[in-house]
Amino acid sequence: MRQDAEVPIDRSELSSLTALIEQVTDRITKMADEASAAKEENVATELFAIERSLTGAKRRLVRFLGGR
Repeated sequence: MRQDAEVPIDRSELSSLTALIEQVTDRITKMADEASAAKEENVATELFAIERSLTGAKRRLVRFLGGR
């Protein structure tokens, strides 16, 4: 039987995860810049795409948490 009880949201954990996503994004950006400088365009392209996805995820979390 399915129950539709709401699961409590741990906002402090989501805030912590938001900061972690930001740290990972910074690392990915650095790697993408290095790959671009080394003329590894395929690697750089993929890493920049990942960076955009992570940035979007972070923005959504920030909006969900009420802005910063």
